[in-house]
Amino acid sequence: MRILVVNVNTTESMTAVIGAQARAAASPGTEITAVTPRFGPASVESIFESHLAAVGVIDRVLQEAAGYDAVILAGFGDLGREALQELLTVPVLDITESAAHVACLLGKTYAVVTTVDRAVPAIDDRLVLAGLRSRCVAIRAVSIAVLDLETDIGATAETVARAAEEAIRDDGAEVICLGCAGMAGLSEHVSRRIGAPVVDGVTAAVRLAESLHALGLRTSKVGFYAPSPDKAIRGWPLDT
Repeated sequence: MRILVVNVNTTESMTAVIGAQARAAASPGTEITAVTPRFGPASVESIFESHLAAVGVIDRVLQEAAGYDAVILAGFGDLGREALQELLTVPVLDITESAAHVACLLGKTYAVVTTVDRAVPAIDDRLVLAGLRSRCVAIRAVSIAVLDLETDIGATAETVARAAEEAIRDDGAEVICLGCAGMAGLSEHVSRRIGAPVVDGVTAAVRLAESLHALGLRTSKVGFYAPSPDKAIRGWPLDT
């Protein structure tokens, strides 16, 4: 199986971290290719950046997707997944819904621990749209910018673990979802600290993509994800 994993921002070091996490999660024989958009923000932390990133992600996926059995968007929020499901037949997963779906299999309630406060509404909207918000008891931000997550991994892990502890103790969460692809690799540390399951979205998406492929399932083209009407679109695809 071949899986295309797309970092939703243009920070190459984060693409490398995401790719390493995806490969660690993949089964023997699964090939992971991690790529970065040709254009877009260095991190996605605002509405404008989210919309710009979605176009960058769609552009890169359409350049690369031939020959892959699934596509994973490594970002929390609305970053073009529905458009790609309309354009492609192979499964397209994002780490927001993948993490939440897995969390719902592990406990009655879950919480998301993310980066900055302004990311919370976008994650909330995404979970509502997916029909997964009712079992999410909290979305907690740790006030660490995406680009600062890698500055001191030890300090980041401790900060995330404290927020997870608070979600378990104060919010009634039974499972924690890591709410940023830049938190890849922290799940084991946080889980040991809080004594509860911690779901990394990249890992969850890889395993779900493998399962869909093994089951021979693809995106439905009846209804919502039916192909877009055939018409001219000025300026698209973008010049290479």
